[in-house]
Amino acid sequence: METFDPAELPELLKLYYRRLFPYAQYYRWLNYGGVIKNYFQHREFSFTLKDDIYIRYQSFNNQSDLEKEMQKMNPYKIDIGAVYSHRPNQHNTVKLGAFQAQEKELVFDIDMTDYDDVRRCCSSADICSKCWTLMTMAIRIIDRALKEDFGFKHRLWVYSGRRGVHCWVCDESVRKLSSAVRSGIVEYLSLVKGGQDVKKKVHLSEKIHPFVRKSINIINKYFEEYALVNQDILGNKESCDKILALAPETIHDELQRVFQNHHSSLQRWEHLKKVAKSLNNIKSDKYGPWLEWEIMLQYCFPRLDINVSKGINHLLKSPFSVHPKTGRISVPIDLQKVDQFDPFTVPTISSICHELDAISTTEEEKGENKAESIIKHRTRDYKKTSLAPYVKVFEQFLENLDKSRKGELLRKSDLQKDF
Repeated sequence: METFDPAELPELLKLYYRRLFPYAQYYRWLNYGGVIKNYFQHREFSFTLKDDIYIRYQSFNNQSDLEKEMQKMNPYKIDIGAVYSHRPNQHNTVKLGAFQAQEKELVFDIDMTDYDDVRRCCSSADICSKCWTLMTMAIRIIDRALKEDFGFKHRLWVYSGRRGVHCWVCDESVRKLSSAVRSGIVEYLSLVKGGQDVKKKVHLSEKIHPFVRKSINIINKYFEEYALVNQDILGNKESCDKILALAPETIHDELQRVFQNHHSSLQRWEHLKKVAKSLNNIKSDKYGPWLEWEIMLQYCFPRLDINVSKGINHLLKSPFSVHPKTGRISVPIDLQKVDQFDPFTVPTISSICHELDAISTTEEEKGENKAESIIKHRTRDYKKTSLAPYVKVFEQFLENLDKSRKGELLRKSDLQKDF
């Protein structure tokens, strides 16, 4: 991937918003079929401009209005907020207390920095292929639960553009959920608890909930290669001490001996499992595979930013926004290909703008006249760049939303006929 130069960003953004941003699909998503009056018009957008100038409570009448404003402002970052009781751009004219957030997608934000205590390859904003597996596991675990345990159908997963992933659950019933219900859902999906000072962050009870078992099954598929080989979580004394701190003191001595006699993470882990199993036979100590699972969960289970999910008025970075530090586009992730998703091959704003320039030059060389060229550009230039497959993933998501909406309308009209 070519290097991105932040100094070029203002010029690149102009081109991106003028010719590459998928406005039609974007509007189709947030308008939700135009079924609810003023749904799009009451939605809050917030723009971050050059030099961190932050503008909240933007709202637009229609797609053309949104396009014009984005091309005028060229935002460095776009955030999407709630659907309010009134138009957000008129919130100052509304009687105090009357302007209320009413609906929003249920959103999840998973950020790699929250795993800094358990990854050895990188820290803070840095990521690499060795730790990206954490995001792969997070998507698999959370998505399975949203689909199977809660029955949510319309889940859009998006790469943040730097070090994390976001999920937008867009079912109609979900958008109406109260803050309390959202908190309950996030609580259900959270197992790793405690701040920096808490060493042991996962505590399993004797009765293992099916959600935990199913999450363990997913982690199992990745654990050996991710944790034991790539992260080498038992590779040196410091790493072994971290894991010792998660085990009951009664087996510390035995584990120390194991760690001295075996030197690879793979061998040490196999013997740790045997020692943990022996606990099962001691009195009422019900550790069994519990200890092994607690360690696996602490090192691999998704860590959600609870506040992002529970607040209806909480803003979240928009799909197809550009990350101003990396230049990468926040692209939708194909759930059929989660394991193949590679953040380092995601198109950057410079790469797609250069692809577009190359095509424009070719068209000029072919001698196309200006009018022909303009008509062609309206048939969406992103299709000629490496952004195209990601827009296709987004379109597939929108297709399913449309089908679902039409099905619901048919069901309602059938019910009315029955009366």
